[in-house]
Amino acid sequence: MSFLDNLENNLKSLESSAEGKESAEREQKARANARTAAQASAPYAEALKKGPFTAELLKQASRVGFAMRTKVHIAWLGSTLRLEARERRMELRPTPEGVVAVYIENGEETRSEHVDLNGNPETLVRRWLESIPASA
Repeated sequence: MSFLDNLENNLKSLESSAEGKESAEREQKARANARTAAQASAPYAEALKKGPFTAELLKQASRVGFAMRTKVHIAWLGSTLRLEARERRMELRPTPEGVVAVYIENGEETRSEHVDLNGNPETLVRRWLESIPASA
């Protein structure tokens, strides 16, 4: 191996290690930001999982869905509560600012709104299910 080949290999090695360090620093910052956001939204996630609002929301979703002859599927995805009826979904997502209801139709987010955990869950369920036609 000649001196120039050796020098070229060393330069390539230095360049790749510098790029690797920059990439690692970006990933570390992204993880730190995600961790900070998760810690900030933790009180809202806890209130969503264990609060009386959620229990009443699930009861109202079942009741209103039954009246409309529509099965409402309920799932927890981490700290997110997903309600699904036919092609419509509503996800309650805790954020650092509070809980946000995201309305999804045919896989696309149509709108979102802040949720008052001290409010009436039946109103939220009815707003979500209002445009689903009743089964015959």
